[in-house]
Amino acid sequence: MSVTENSVQKVLSGVIHPETGTDIVSMGMVQGLTAENGKVHFTLKLTKSNDPFASAIKKSAVKAIQGEFGEDVAVDILVVANVEPKISPLKQKASVSKVKNIIAVASGKGGVGKSTIAANLAVAVAKTGAKVGLIDADIFGPSIPKMFNVEHLQPEVVREDNMELIVPVENYGVKLLSIGFFVDPNNALVWRGPMATSALKQLIHQGAWGELDYLFIDMPPGTSDIHLTLVQEVAVTGAVIVSTPQEVALADAIKGISMFTSPGIKVPVLGLVENMAWFTPEELPENKYYIFGKDGCKKLADRMKLPLLGQIPLVQSIREGGDFGEPVAIHSSIVGKAFDSLAANLIKQVEIRNSTLPPTKVVNVQHK
Repeated sequence: MSVTENSVQKVLSGVIHPETGTDIVSMGMVQGLTAENGKVHFTLKLTKSNDPFASAIKKSAVKAIQGEFGEDVAVDILVVANVEPKISPLKQKASVSKVKNIIAVASGKGGVGKSTIAANLAVAVAKTGAKVGLIDADIFGPSIPKMFNVEHLQPEVVREDNMELIVPVENYGVKLLSIGFFVDPNNALVWRGPMATSALKQLIHQGAWGELDYLFIDMPPGTSDIHLTLVQEVAVTGAVIVSTPQEVALADAIKGISMFTSPGIKVPVLGLVENMAWFTPEELPENKYYIFGKDGCKKLADRMKLPLLGQIPLVQSIREGGDFGEPVAIHSSIVGKAFDSLAANLIKQVEIRNSTLPPTKVVNVQHK
């Protein structure tokens, strides 16, 4: 018998699903079958995402095909879950459904000032008249409450349609939620992965965000369960990658870019932000000292064909703004204008992204 689509399908009709007692062809599990040049390929679509018989069925299919046509026949089977993910009642009423753009602010490594950039960027975008929210998703080291001078506040929890919703705290025109509102700031957070991801889901889906033009997510440094949870829970419009100019930081920034743009995630990177681009003494505002190297992010952006959204200097007022809960972006200083420029560039890139690319899809985990 020659290797054709019809002959292979006939063989696969003899492969029985152990649980249902029905063959996989009749169950509609065999999709996209091709057979040419001694190669067989098809997609095996499972009836549930955690089918315990998936591996056994795949092995039986390969054995049946090679048993009929010979072991020289190459068999390629892609196994996926042919089910829609279950949507919890919480997610069905998710208030992020009224958010136009969800922007992840991420960095490859810690210590590059990602949260400082996220806080000031949110404030600068809010100054344009946009409706802005900010989630502190740095679950293990929440700093946004301090940066916005709202450490002493605790969000109100209200009930709506038998659901508990968390009303974000608001300051400087930005709606805020952080796990820092619910824990003692003097105690270290020692959480296992599932606890951290559950906390992020609550901040996203139980936040009474209302209508927003932009919801920024201040991500933990590196790549982790938190990042994967975010793209599985919401459709992220794009990511902003923050780095300092030195090579060790840029190497980690590349990993962050790779994670978001990987085939399984496909979140566009809107651009890079070079933080601590140079040091400028307050008494010598025209002087620039490139402590961490010059134009490292600019060169990386050029190499990876990504926009450089802005270069933020290392100045005392930015640090003081974070420490004292008064983001420097609220002022019309030279540094404040740098964040205004960063906000304008980001808004432009979001508009370009939305006009040229399809909406990002929520990531569904597939079995292979």
